[in-house]
Amino acid sequence: MSKKALITGVTGQDGAYLAQFLLAKNYQVFGLVARRTSDSLWRLRELAIETEIKLINGDMMDPASLVRAMEVSEADEVYNLAAQSFVGTSWEQPSLTGQITALGVTHLLEAIRLINPKARFYQASSSEIFGLIQAEQQNETTPFYPRSPYGVAKLYGHWITVNYRESFSLHASNGILFNHESPLRGIEFVSRKITHSVARIKRESLKKLHLGNIDAKRDWGFAGDYIEAMWLMLQQEKPDDYVIATGRSITVRELCRLAFAHVGLNYEDYIVIDPKLFRPAEVDILLGDPKKAKMKLGWQAKTSLDNLISMMVEADLKRLN
Repeated sequence: MSKKALITGVTGQDGAYLAQFLLAKNYQVFGLVARRTSDSLWRLRELAIETEIKLINGDMMDPASLVRAMEVSEADEVYNLAAQSFVGTSWEQPSLTGQITALGVTHLLEAIRLINPKARFYQASSSEIFGLIQAEQQNETTPFYPRSPYGVAKLYGHWITVNYRESFSLHASNGILFNHESPLRGIEFVSRKITHSVARIKRESLKKLHLGNIDAKRDWGFAGDYIEAMWLMLQQEKPDDYVIATGRSITVRELCRLAFAHVGLNYEDYIVIDPKLFRPAEVDILLGDPKKAKMKLGWQAKTSLDNLISMMVEADLKRLN
């Protein structure tokens, strides 16, 4: 019999790639979807998997709907990728971010505990929990210091997962994922904002790209690589927490240079620094140490940053065509 997986946030970047990955392994894939007026299924269509996923209506703020999702899916593995996931928005909607990104994890863990405590659980933790970094390179033992409502909410989700693992012996693991991008990234995120703008500038439908702190440094990888690490965590005999990263970090400025260079342009001719786009509390640098994931999971990032940016720019150029 094939395994069954329930993915919350299935319509997001990671959820779509994970669904595709699990379908290729002959899983029955169920996706939790909240009713939205906008078209939220475009990523599933782009990967040509929309009709292969069994969608279940539900909401991370509605515990009863999560209990129902566990009953309907009979899931062996549960991947919680649902969140208010944009850091910038978390200052504008801190309560909503807390309800979905933090308390939503508790609601889902409770549903698992009540319906099928043998199901294996993956929680999408985040490098934003490190925030004001306490070590030059961050690993699983680095102290946390989140610098945004999003980071604080993710830290709650991280620790409640550890708590349920220790309190109820659930197979519950945290993936502390550093920045991971793809052509399926939302346009509100800086990586996709850059590649989309580069495509528009190349097509002469945009003249300038407005950005905030372009000297912030991040550890960027390809989302398509990172979802394999999620799956590998749930195949281990014992649950644990893992940093998933490339181990290299570059500035937003360098990301701009790579994206504009791909279409033969100099980024300095098009970038406008907009003070309104700076965050109330900045995270200046994040750099992950993925040694544990390599040693215990046999995982490492495969896609180079050059190839990732080229892939994203080409996808945005194609969309404009």
